Amino acid sequence: MTAGAGRAARREPVRRGSVRRVTVQVEVLSSITDEVVAAFSRLLPQLSSSAPPLDAQALGTIAASPAITILLARCDGEIAGTLTLAMFPIPTGVRAWIEDVVVDKAFRGRGTGEELTAAALRIAQAAGARTVDLTSRPSREAAGRLYERAGFTQRDSRLYRYTFE
Repeated sequence: MTAGAGRAARREPVRRGSVRRVTVQVEVLSSITDEVVAAFSRLLPQLSSSAPPLDAQALGTIAASPAITILLARCDGEIAGTLTLAMFPIPTGVRAWIEDVVVDKAFRGRGTGEELTAAALRIAQAAGARTVDLTSRPSREAAGRLYERAGFTQRDSRLYRYTFE
């Protein structure tokens, strides 16, 4: 677990013609509780229809990896979203990847994803990463806009995948 993120809170005024933003607190996952397992059971299907459900042991295995930092976003005390930050040293520096970002549909459009992303960027920078990468499907237009607002730019690169049978 990467430490040092602490909690961040933000409240913004209601903007005319927009959904009311809520107080968002971002924290580093420190222990696997029933609340965390239930939140992942609710959130993961909103991200992927093919991902298997995660029990406490599976979540614990992920969270125990020294390369992984799991961030939780709380809105009004409820776990409303999560982001996984993977960081690991390679010969050219510290590599950082944002993976599996999901915000509960009830909290989308209220700044939750922005706060998760900003916290991940702060943690990656503090760990010595010069860049942070992520992928997002073109069909996830709102996510693409969020990442562009956060300062991400599309790379001229090819992504390859090898699938095991």
